[in-house]
Amino acid sequence: MNELLTTEQIEDFRNRAEQLEHPKELVIDLLRAVQARNGWVPDEGVALIASLLGVAAVEVEEVATFYDKIFRLPVGKKVIHICDSICCWSRGGEELAAALQQKLGIGFGETTEDGLFTLLPTCCLGACGEAPAIMVGLKTYGHLTPDQLDEVLATEREEAR
Repeated sequence: MNELLTTEQIEDFRNRAEQLEHPKELVIDLLRAVQARNGWVPDEGVALIASLLGVAAVEVEEVATFYDKIFRLPVGKKVIHICDSICCWSRGGEELAAALQQKLGIGFGETTEDGLFTLLPTCCLGACGEAPAIMVGLKTYGHLTPDQLDEVLATEREEAR
């Protein structure tokens, strides 16, 4: 496994934590930093974060498992979140989800054989006005139909190269 954080990142987070009355404020920043370097947050990352902030590992774990954009298990290079809110579902989200699973050959919580895509449902993307919507990484695609998925997946595959 890669180094969880660089020496510079560790020093930066230590310095920032020392200046805060409540260092736990940095837990999400640290989780994101570990995930950015490793693709997910392994147990060793939770332990490192707890150590840097002077909190129990369970406190970091509580935050990590609350947010669906923090991954505690390995995921593909690109994570596709599909909104399963009533707004998206009422505008074709169920058909979109079925088409996406068929095109990728995976179900929710699974990763494609090439390790490129992981498909996860999410309760809301904040894109109700663009329903139905998906998010790939941090990019949101809205007003989608199953027919548009091939173009979206091709774009994301190209960006992954």
